[in-house]
Amino acid sequence: MSIRFANVDGRAALVDPDGGWHDLERLTAGDLGPDPTSATRAGTDALRAAAALLEGSTADGPLEGAVLGAPVPEPRSCFAIGLNYGSHAAESGMEVPSVPVVFTKFPSCLVGPHDDVVLAATAADYEVELVVVVGRTARDVPVEQAWDHVLGLTVGQDISDRALQFAAQPPHCDLGKSRDTYGPTGPVVVSPDLLDDPDDLELWCEVDGERRQHDRTSSLIVDVPHLVAYLSSILTLHPGDLVFTGTPDGVGAASQQFLRPGDVVTSHVEGIGTMRNTCVA
Repeated sequence: MSIRFANVDGRAALVDPDGGWHDLERLTAGDLGPDPTSATRAGTDALRAAAALLEGSTADGPLEGAVLGAPVPEPRSCFAIGLNYGSHAAESGMEVPSVPVVFTKFPSCLVGPHDDVVLAATAADYEVELVVVVGRTARDVPVEQAWDHVLGLTVGQDISDRALQFAAQPPHCDLGKSRDTYGPTGPVVVSPDLLDDPDDLELWCEVDGERRQHDRTSSLIVDVPHLVAYLSSILTLHPGDLVFTGTPDGVGAASQQFLRPGDVVTSHVEGIGTMRNTCVA
């Protein structure tokens, strides 16, 4: 069964094709609990079984207008990939890496798709990204089997404090990208089978209505299957783990257009949805 998973006001929920959300604990008669993190850690098979119960279930409410949190608020691991679009490497004046550039966003930075971003820096930057949610335990997964280990995809913003990031050499990518609220995700997690081509999705970012970034995930240097294979060759990936896959060109650092209080950052990935986050002082 296909999965659309959401965090509705702190409770795990599945979304039906008509846009209604169904409380997961109620839907499964308590077999799965209300905690979004625990639900995603239950993995793909458990959520597919729950999705089979949607037929005949009455929605608890419409997803539109609901209070949405980060779909996976507390993953065990939250990976991020740097310089994974050739256009972004070029605007950064860096060579295209020969192996994935992997760092971590600490999970404490994660917030929901409509939450405020608290600007704790004067050089705060935006980076729209496709985010992978792992659905099955993965170790030494072949590329051709990688999509089977993905629960779904969601939208992410890798908000970055450039001053902190480059305060030392090598850069503090982990700290510079992990200030509180610097990891908006959402609005939902969509299983790959609901997408016409999960390897080729349009993504874009606007700041106050001005389009700053626009590309397709087919431009990724290392695509989702190869990222899953690469990471799982080094360590075990667990259900609910996140992978921010990288951002295309157009970031603020390239044009010195950094985020300011009052800016609204709109981030979109085709087939998944849109986030709108307001920047506050």
